[in-house]
Amino acid sequence: MKHIFNKGQDPKKPTLLLLHGTGGNELDLLPIARKIDDTAAVLSVRGNVLENGMPRFFRRLSEGVFDEEDLIFRTKELNEFLDEAANQYNFDRDNIIAIGYSNGANIAASLLFHYQNALKGAILHHPMIPRRGIDLPNLSGKSVFIAAGTNDPICPSQESAELQTILERANASVELHWENHGHHLTFEEVEAASQWYQHLLQK
Repeated sequence: MKHIFNKGQDPKKPTLLLLHGTGGNELDLLPIARKIDDTAAVLSVRGNVLENGMPRFFRRLSEGVFDEEDLIFRTKELNEFLDEAANQYNFDRDNIIAIGYSNGANIAASLLFHYQNALKGAILHHPMIPRRGIDLPNLSGKSVFIAAGTNDPICPSQESAELQTILERANASVELHWENHGHHLTFEEVEAASQWYQHLLQK
């Protein structure tokens, strides 16, 4: 997968996996990674699917309706890429925290839904529920931060609350942060995610 890897200054810190939104690329979230932790390693990945020329991490059938078969395939593809990247760049495969926005948050959530050891944790900006009606792996020890907008037209507030419930039922520790905004990333939610991350490191 097309990507950027920036080696961190402290190998004990998590590797930050950056996953962009629809139409974005591997450069988009680098400023956010610097805000979250400017000494951590960064692996920023570009989605392998194109929708009208716009990169995505998996196909969708329409707005808010995912191509489930492709979602499963692309989640497996990303998980295997993380295995390869950990070997190539010599970072701890068991210490990855994803930072995803919109479509990138959805594929990060899908990693949690499908693979017990894919991620140590995740910062999900405006995610949707990747799949319903499946049994999640035991996510004990995993920490998740969800940033949601009360006026988000793409991801309704009840969807964010339901995602929190699903993850907590699988034993993940989840913090749901609300902003009175729509679907766009805000400075305030990145700041809240940064504080959550710093607290996580101190555990």
